[in-house]
Amino acid sequence: MELLSRTLCFYAFQLFLHLFEDGPLTLPAARAYDLVEDYKGSTFFDKWDFYGSYDNLTNGDVIWQDRANATSDQLAFVNSAGNAIIKVDNTTNVPYNIKRNSVRITTQQAFGVGSLFIADFVHMPYGCSVWPAFWTRGLSWPEGGEIDIMEGVNLMTQNQMALHTREGCMNVAPAAGAQTGTTGPLDCSQGAGCTVLDNSTSSFGAGFAQAGGGVFAAQFDVNGPSFAPRSIFIWFWPRANVPQSLQSTSTSPINSLTDWGVPAASYASTGSCNITNFFDAQYLVLDITLCGDWAGVPSIYTPQCASQGSTGLCYNDNVIGPGDRYSNAYFEIQYVRVYSTAAVVTPGSSSSGGPSPTSSGSGSSTTTSGSVRTAARNIAPWLLWGILVAML
Repeated sequence: MELLSRTLCFYAFQLFLHLFEDGPLTLPAARAYDLVEDYKGSTFFDKWDFYGSYDNLTNGDVIWQDRANATSDQLAFVNSAGNAIIKVDNTTNVPYNIKRNSVRITTQQAFGVGSLFIADFVHMPYGCSVWPAFWTRGLSWPEGGEIDIMEGVNLMTQNQMALHTREGCMNVAPAAGAQTGTTGPLDCSQGAGCTVLDNSTSSFGAGFAQAGGGVFAAQFDVNGPSFAPRSIFIWFWPRANVPQSLQSTSTSPINSLTDWGVPAASYASTGSCNITNFFDAQYLVLDITLCGDWAGVPSIYTPQCASQGSTGLCYNDNVIGPGDRYSNAYFEIQYVRVYSTAAVVTPGSSSSGGPSPTSSGSGSSTTTSGSVRTAARNIAPWLLWGILVAML
C-alpha cells in the first residue's frame, strides 16, 4: 500500500507540473487568461474593419475612411518603430461645409465575458475639437452594452471611463478603496452613461504624451476580484508605472493580476445592474472624431477652446482651413491584446451585421491549446487534492 501511494503521488505530481509548466500555480478563482488576439506590428490592421463613411453616430465633422483611402492618405499605417498610427488628416486645407478625413476601426471578432483587453499607447490624440476613444460595443447598441476604456475631448487632462447600456442598469458607487477614480452619474442608460473620471492628469491628452504614454486595461469577466465578482474593471498606468507583468514582450498567459493594483474604475455587478444581463460579447473600437455631440457642445468647447479662432465655434475655428492644428491628433499604438479564459472567440463581422455574438463558435484564435490548459489548470488542484484524500 505504501508503494502504491508513493507511485500515485509521483504521477500526480508529474501531471501537475506538466499542466503548470508555463506558469505558476493559481487557484481556480484566479484563472489564467490566455492570449487570443495580438494586434501589433505590420499586421496590426489585418483583423480590423474600417468604417468607411461619415460620422453618423456622434455627429462629428469627419469622414471615417475605408482601408484603401486611409492607407494611401497615410491616416492608418505602421511607422518605422513598428507601431500602428491612426490619425486625423493634418495636411489638407478643408473648405467650408466639408468634413475632415479621419479613421475609425473595429475588430472583426467580438470577445465574451471572461476577457482582458490591454492596449499600450505611446501617444493619444488631443487638442481642441478632437474626440478620441478606445472602447467596446456589442453587436447592437445600446442593447449589447458599451465599455468606454479611454475617452476624452478637447484639452481634457483626465480620462473619462463609462458604461452605456439599455434602460435598467444603475451603477453603484464602490466602497472606499475599491477604485482610484471619481464616480459620476450612476444611470448607465442616460447621456454620458455611468462615468468614472480618472484622477491621474497623465491619463489623457498632453500629460499622457509627456509621460511617454501608458497602458490601459479592462477586465470584462464573471470572476473579478473577491470583493466584486461579475464585474468590469478598468486600469491605467503611465509609462513609468506599468506593472512588471505587462512590461515583458512575452505573450504567455496572464496568471495573476496581483501587481495591477486598485483599478481606476470599478463597476461591480449587482442587483441594480447584472453585467451578464446587460453586456453581450464586445467588439473593440478605436476612433477619432471632431466636434460632434461632446467636443463641439458650446458648454464643453468654449471654456477650453474659445480662443482657437474668431467665431468661437468648434467647426469653424478648427475643422475647416489648414490642417496643421491637428499635428497631435493621432494614436501611436504598440499593441492591443485580448486575453480570455474562453476556448474560442466569437465569429462574425463587426461591420456587416453578422451573427449575434454568442459564447460559442469557430472563430480564429491565437491559441486554443492554451485555453484547454487553462481549463485543466482550473480543476487540477481539486483533482490532486482528491487523489491525496483517496490515498489516505
